[in-house]
Amino acid sequence: MKTVHHWIDGKSVEGTSGAYGPVTDPATGAVTTRVAFASVEEVDAAVAAARAAFATWRGSSLAARTAVLFRYRALLDAHRDELAALITAEHGKVHSDALGEVARGLEIVELACGITTQLKGELSTEVSGRVDVASIRQPLGVVAGITPFNFPAMVPMWMFPLAVACGNTFVLKPSEKDPSAAIRLAELAAEAGLPDGVLNVVNGDRTAVDRLLEHPDVAAVSFVGSTPIARHIHTTASAHGKRVQALGGAKNHMLVLPDADLDAAADAAVSAAYGSAGERCMAISAVVAVGDTGDELVAKIRERAEKIKIGPGDDPTSEMGPLITRAHRDKVASYVHGAAAQGAEVVLDGTGFTGPGTAEHAEGHWIGLSLLDKVPVDADAYREEIFGPVLCVLRAGTYEEGVALINASPWGNGTAIFTRDGGAARRFQLEVEAGMVGVNVPIPVPVGYHSFGGWKHSLFGDHHVYGNDGVHFYTRGKVVTTRWPDPQDGGVDLGFPSHR
Repeated sequence: MKTVHHWIDGKSVEGTSGAYGPVTDPATGAVTTRVAFASVEEVDAAVAAARAAFATWRGSSLAARTAVLFRYRALLDAHRDELAALITAEHGKVHSDALGEVARGLEIVELACGITTQLKGELSTEVSGRVDVASIRQPLGVVAGITPFNFPAMVPMWMFPLAVACGNTFVLKPSEKDPSAAIRLAELAAEAGLPDGVLNVVNGDRTAVDRLLEHPDVAAVSFVGSTPIARHIHTTASAHGKRVQALGGAKNHMLVLPDADLDAAADAAVSAAYGSAGERCMAISAVVAVGDTGDELVAKIRERAEKIKIGPGDDPTSEMGPLITRAHRDKVASYVHGAAAQGAEVVLDGTGFTGPGTAEHAEGHWIGLSLLDKVPVDADAYREEIFGPVLCVLRAGTYEEGVALINASPWGNGTAIFTRDGGAARRFQLEVEAGMVGVNVPIPVPVGYHSFGGWKHSLFGDHHVYGNDGVHFYTRGKVVTTRWPDPQDGGVDLGFPSHR
């Protein structure tokens, strides 16, 4: 059986703790790999390697750093299919989704390639007699990233390329459910010429996480995951004096006004709710139908959802794959099973789907698409983040009621409005309480040169990830005030004429 080890100081390092976790193929349910779980001592070794590398890497020229990143970008591009195959094998998402994940990660690598313009300082001359003031940004030191299972390549690439471009060194703790992509990213970085110790990967569970949160040599922690863990990360790391950006969960709403193109809205709802099997923090999991649009919109969503082909991710005809684990599949199903008793109308129940019908896939983590209509706001399916292919439809009488419903949610990650009315869209983008807003765009994930992050319980900390916020998170400002005497005032004679 394949074993995934750690990557420390530029090489693969076998785990010594004796603890391992299983990695399954979600399409078959078979354990295909085991992953070594790091001990406290192994985490310490990774941090020590990063600290030693920082002494040199922080002083490397911007030209040297970007040269490595340009080579890295070329290698990632050449290995797109290989990385996507690793993601599909361990996460289960279809190959096209996996390729899209790699492409979105590449956007941030490209942003890091242009770090020279992001790190330019400011200069004010003659603020007083012969006094100049300059503002510069410098790296923090060793920074850590703790990333989720749903995007095992993209989310790490949201973090470490910018961090190392800014002059930091990095320790990555990927999800233990699908760790192979992160190790391959590190191998390719070394091939691109990234010096030993600048990027390290330690696999593991809470032992590894908690050690990174409390380690005195870790200056900052980036995290993406569920809200309860994001809160724990923020509280614990902050208590140990670290800078923290912790992105939590979501319940993203799509407001559909009566003037919207309902065909376009239905297409968007299906792709945004069921793409990647709903296992993404920017999935649309709640549609708010305004006025008398609800019945027609639900019918259109159902018609489209029933045509989605579910199958293994390596089958090019599959449009949706299985869920990551059997336990998660069962938890997602429980929300559908309990929906009717809590007042919802079950339009589609996908919990009976058992796979493509082949013996090879009989034990896969399969679930079909579910659609719940007229969902009460106190139903579990609406109140909790499901993270699976379950779409809730709620009804609102007016635009104002719809916005109030969305703003009452404890989460504020992303949201969208579908309308032909520019005035309504403008009001919505100003009034809705969410960090990312789409206008006729169902999944408003910003491009790499803008920043990604939510509001309320979807973000703990002040900085969003990547973009300008990412650069600011991985650097700290310094202001230098300088006064030099003029040569004609005395001192070393440089031959300047005296005008006294």
